Amino acid sequence: MRQCVFCSQNAKEIDYREVETLRRFVSSQAKIIDPRHTGLCAKHQRRVARAIKRARIIGLLPFVRR
Repeated sequence: MRQCVFCSQNAKEIDYREVETLRRFVSSQAKIIDPRHTGLCAKHQRRVARAIKRARIIGLLPFVRR
């Protein structure tokens, strides 16, 4: 099993304004990628999902790509 990216960097916060970081965890159809493929732990997967949802509401990330 992979090591969580955020655990290995000792990241304190996952910010919704860091769009380039969040795009790594979004598919080409703008869906949140499963943690089995990203290698995130459960704690950081929840935080990434919350940050992606906040960025979508503000308009930094799209809800859907067509």
